[in-house]
Amino acid sequence: MKKSLLFVCLFISLNWRTGFAQTPTELVWWNPAEAEFPVIEGQGWRGKDLQNPYDRLPAEAEKSVRKAVWDLSRNATGLMIRFRASTDKVTVRYVVSGRQSMPHMSATGVSGVDLYAGTSDGDWLWCNGKYTFGDTIQYQFANMEAAERGREFRLYLPLYNTVKWLEIGVPKGVTLTPLPVRNDKPIVVYGTSIAQGACASRAGMAWTSIVGRKMDRPLINLAFSGNGRLEKEVVDRVAQIDAKIYVLDCLPNLIANGDRTLEDVNRLILEAVKNLRQKQPTTPILLVEHAGYTDGGISPVRRNYYAGVNEVMRRAFTQLKGEGIDQLYLLPKSQINLDQDAMVDGTHPSDLGMQQYAEAYEQSLRAILKEPLGPFSTTKPRTQTRDSRIYDWQTRHHEILARLKTNPPRIVYMGNSITHYWGGEPVAPRAAGADSWKAVMEPLGVQNMGYGWDRIENVLWRVYHGELDGYSAAQVLLMIGTNNLQLNSNEEITAGLKFLIQAIKVRQPTAEIVLIGILPRRNEEKRLATLNEDLAQMAGEANIRFAQPGTVFLKPDGTIDETLFGDGLHPNAEGYRQFAAKLQPFLKTPEPVLKAKKASR
Repeated sequence: MKKSLLFVCLFISLNWRTGFAQTPTELVWWNPAEAEFPVIEGQGWRGKDLQNPYDRLPAEAEKSVRKAVWDLSRNATGLMIRFRASTDKVTVRYVVSGRQSMPHMSATGVSGVDLYAGTSDGDWLWCNGKYTFGDTIQYQFANMEAAERGREFRLYLPLYNTVKWLEIGVPKGVTLTPLPVRNDKPIVVYGTSIAQGACASRAGMAWTSIVGRKMDRPLINLAFSGNGRLEKEVVDRVAQIDAKIYVLDCLPNLIANGDRTLEDVNRLILEAVKNLRQKQPTTPILLVEHAGYTDGGISPVRRNYYAGVNEVMRRAFTQLKGEGIDQLYLLPKSQINLDQDAMVDGTHPSDLGMQQYAEAYEQSLRAILKEPLGPFSTTKPRTQTRDSRIYDWQTRHHEILARLKTNPPRIVYMGNSITHYWGGEPVAPRAAGADSWKAVMEPLGVQNMGYGWDRIENVLWRVYHGELDGYSAAQVLLMIGTNNLQLNSNEEITAGLKFLIQAIKVRQPTAEIVLIGILPRRNEEKRLATLNEDLAQMAGEANIRFAQPGTVFLKPDGTIDETLFGDGLHPNAEGYRQFAAKLQPFLKTPEPVLKAKKASR
């Protein structure tokens, strides 16, 4: 019996090693530090300004900031690498120069990387990585669902360690496309160990990483553990970065002690804000109170530490506002509102605490930047990559932004593929109505800002990310919502458009907004007739114009005229001609043209 059992075990062992052994996948490696263009996001300085490709402060700062600050600036917290690939496997190998773990923080947070994968609808999915720590650290992300058209990946680098070198590997035959650093102005955070990431379990769970994903903006993390002290040498560097907003979250390192009084703290706050405002006159500044300690309820000594500096912060904030410092905001402890289980050691947040921090920050930042969220999917800004076989959505966004700077439009036409594939610049992959666009729209200075497959929430993202900034349009035409029909109710579509119209008004307060009814489409004629009635009523309540040139596509029986469409949704050349004629009376004519017409009568 024992011999039989031994034979069975031996057979299983041999079978496992031979029949079930997997052939190692051959990988192709890419080094981000050797990319032809900047790909390491989260840095205020790049290239020759840095000693090491993964530093957070410029090389020249070594001579002026304290050694502790300089050493911590070599940590890679907040740095992220973006790339696109269609793969089920990603391997990352790298070497760090410091200790790999700390007593109160896991090695995966101190020295680990973290990978997120994007969906075609702009959501972010966490990827589970199997890791080995040693002289060379390796993470293997496997068994992922490979997107046929490729997906964007975001790799977050270690929170508390210095990266000496790093490579990303994908299976041979897979195309890895590096993505450049985004052009959006970043959120810039100057803070302490909490903002640096202590004690998140992994890099993507630092509150700064979470906020970066939630706001979908670059974020530059200039937090230095134990050394966020509002020092002039660091504030000067913060001011060098052209930011969307500056966040000063340094009170946890400024509690009164034997070397520092509360009056010292008050002076540091005043000096830091005035210094920053002098160098950056209009950029918003967010001051943050100490979030407290979770043992503050039972320890009066600990409670007094944060209560004292918070009182000073409120006093300094009031003084600065009274002195006329504009675009200055305060995030109070009560709004951060950490609960009793939100910290690892009473001082540093756990993942739960990081989530609560991020939620408070997002709420505050959205209010300041005028980027609110609503209750429906149509009121939550999202990117998309649904039509990536034809063109890249993000690339079109960057092309549009570049064109807006050099050719500010008179009239903006925001929409989906029905608008995009009509005509105009930048040139679309196809144009079904180029002749009517050139004849009617081009002379009026209309900028085509339609994107294939766009929904209401995608246009909202584009509005939040600069497509209506930096110029004054005479009109904004809005025709969007047909791609929401399969996902949203009429109520949600109407609410989304109302939400979007308000966002447009904030950014183009002098422009006339014209809401164009959703065009009829095959098998949806009755629903769209009802929906457009709702939209007309909403437009009246919002005090904007409503136009319905799409009726030109309907036959007397209420069904679409198929001869005017290519596919029952997108007009053909004749359809665009008739649509243009019906839309033209709603378009503002330039004053010189009006005067010329009057003179010729």
